[in-house]
Amino acid sequence: MRALILDTYQNGRFREADIESRSPGRGELRIRVHASGVNPVDGLIRTGQAPYAMPKLPAVLGTDAAGIITDVGPGVEGFAVGDEVYGLAGGVRGLPGSLAEFMTVDAALMAKKPVNLTMREAAALPLVALTAWEGLVDRAHVQPGHKVLVQGGSGGVGHVVVQLAKAFGADVYATTQAHKQDLVRGLGATPIDYTRMSAVQYVEKYTGGKGFDVIYDTVGGSTFEASLGAVRHYGHITSCAAFESHNLLNSSLRCAVISAVYVLYPMLSGERRAHHGAILREIAKLADAGKIRPIVDPRRFTLDTAIAAHDAVRGGANVKIVIDVAAEL
Repeated sequence: MRALILDTYQNGRFREADIESRSPGRGELRIRVHASGVNPVDGLIRTGQAPYAMPKLPAVLGTDAAGIITDVGPGVEGFAVGDEVYGLAGGVRGLPGSLAEFMTVDAALMAKKPVNLTMREAAALPLVALTAWEGLVDRAHVQPGHKVLVQGGSGGVGHVVVQLAKAFGADVYATTQAHKQDLVRGLGATPIDYTRMSAVQYVEKYTGGKGFDVIYDTVGGSTFEASLGAVRHYGHITSCAAFESHNLLNSSLRCAVISAVYVLYPMLSGERRAHHGAILREIAKLADAGKIRPIVDPRRFTLDTAIAAHDAVRGGANVKIVIDVAAEL
């Protein structure tokens, strides 16, 4: 099969190769990859900046995938040859990725693709949707009527958090850049221009000074710091970007809960992989009900232009970049 191989983290360049496709073992599926979603972490892995996730080289990268099952291994239930599936299933330590014509994956990490989404749209969803669900539903237990603030509501994870919170009946607000306010508003959130309004000001305006019930931080740094003082008493802050040292005094005085999301952990550890498959089944239901849809950058990339796709993500692409590994269905 055709695949892109990374030989060294020093230059981060792919090499095209014809390699053997591994038959599925117990609990595994082999899929014909149609599309590979590109996330910021893919670029970090490729350039040696994600030590907790980087595979031993040479390796096939690519975390998100959508495709069609070609082989079903022993002990797998609920899947059949010909099923269209999607998942966050490879491209990290020990798990070959989706930048190849075929991919052998743990069936527990996969789910049937939303019927109403294309392969490209489905490949754009797994990492961001899993990150959104783990923080908003698993950790913060979002409820109807909660005031939810999404820090970075127009980003890859953020735009899914907005839609997911809305689907759960929350009153959703999202910080974003001025030129992306219409995008956020179209997703169902009240946009907040963080360049013109401080945290103190938007907390006062939208919560009467009480703070938000749930804050989902996708930005980190000073934005996470601002969130510590914007949560209500006994509220919940969850972050997928808190990678620095922070003084938690503001949130501690509010008796707030702080949770972290590291969505690659089930792949790396083997723990709770089936939960990822279960989440993706729920996301598929929401997508087919018209409640969640990824915003995919219209530019088309292939295996031949995979590096350009990575560069587009690093350059601030319009939400989600997808590589077409095979022709669109």
